[in-house]
Amino acid sequence: MTRILSYNILAGGYSLRAGGARRTEQIVTMIRSTQPDVVGVVEAIHPQMTKKPLVIEDIAEQLEMQLITANRPKHIHDYQTALLTRLPVVDTQIHMREGLTKPLLEVCVEEASGERLTVFVTHLAAAFYRGWAGNHIRKREVREILKIMAARRGTPHLLMGDFNSIAPGDRLQASALLDYIVKLDNTRQAYVHDGDGNPYLNFVVPPQLRILNPLLRQVPRSTLLSTLFDAAATLYAPRGSIRLLLEAGYQDCFRLLNPGQQSFTCPSAAPAGRIDYIFASPELAARLSKSSVITGAEGVRGDEASDHLPVFAEFGMGVSSNRGYEAEKAVEVH
Repeated sequence: MTRILSYNILAGGYSLRAGGARRTEQIVTMIRSTQPDVVGVVEAIHPQMTKKPLVIEDIAEQLEMQLITANRPKHIHDYQTALLTRLPVVDTQIHMREGLTKPLLEVCVEEASGERLTVFVTHLAAAFYRGWAGNHIRKREVREILKIMAARRGTPHLLMGDFNSIAPGDRLQASALLDYIVKLDNTRQAYVHDGDGNPYLNFVVPPQLRILNPLLRQVPRSTLLSTLFDAAATLYAPRGSIRLLLEAGYQDCFRLLNPGQQSFTCPSAAPAGRIDYIFASPELAARLSKSSVITGAEGVRGDEASDHLPVFAEFGMGVSSNRGYEAEKAVEVH
């Protein structure tokens, strides 16, 4: 079997509001609880934290896993994605294209059966303050990712990461998210938002609607307002990028095995929505045996490790079928 974990570790594993404290042990405990073979890590490297070893390097050493980083940020303030693996690495590519706000990391590994599995790690744009424009940005990114993954059509591959989007049919408890953000804002004071990694009210509210911020701060205090806010937000929630993946034939691993379960992934301290996913190609989805959201491990709460909860998927063994791989390997890297 092959065990996969997708995990946004928040700001490179540093708690910048606590003087840059490292969350290495908490993150390692969460990851180790699933004994994964491959871990897709979002926000793996903080661009402003350069003292070696980095948290992600410590994590890789403690887990005895190989670390591969995208390491080509488009902007100096961008977090970087990474991949941890204990499986042999066959090939690595970093895709940088106009339609992507962040590079797409592609790593091909060899499973115990000899089957080659291609893993893509992504972090779609948030841009919530841009309203529906943010949704269009994420849809553009997914269309570009689908073009890249087309080269792997017919072979086992998966896409995982933080999609900053809600799946069709999923709920969004927006009042819980709003309450979480307001409390963060109340304790943040003059902290520089860009390096924090946590959301703040102006980050999710479009400029033209910020005049309503005082009212929004009152919503979590009222049951009626919270109910109305949740209903409105569920209708407004961005779902287009996830719909594109589903229409292309990719399977949402968690939803495939847990059709009636919500299991929100973010924020971990007040779970309000599921925005972290593992999507499997049809031939890989046929091998899916388990999928879950990890809420805690060995005395560590999920919110002590990150503001996201990791998503886990386990796949049974496939039959080795590497014929034609070398021909498919000729993927254009931008």
